[in-house]
Amino acid sequence: MDKDNIITSNHSVTINERKNISITGVKKIESFDNEEFLLETNMGYILIKGSELEIMKLDTYQGNVIIKGIVNSFTYMENAKKEKEDSLFTKLFK
Repeated sequence: MDKDNIITSNHSVTINERKNISITGVKKIESFDNEEFLLETNMGYILIKGSELEIMKLDTYQGNVIIKGIVNSFTYMENAKKEKEDSLFTKLFK
């Protein structure tokens, strides 16, 4: 998809009862599984850790994501790609 056609939106995060997360301003979902999501937003990378995590709604045009599951941690990261690569190499060569 052409990035020029994506609507730039404000960034917001809403977490309800540690079970539902609504995020706006999402540029890209870097990786995800049922225990971890790594999202690139217009305010930086977000790492969400928990259990039974799943995407309930994804609007790539407006940059909105709704995730359901149990949230254990929510962290903004400055350079998630480098940190993720470093951790992969650390695990391989331990």
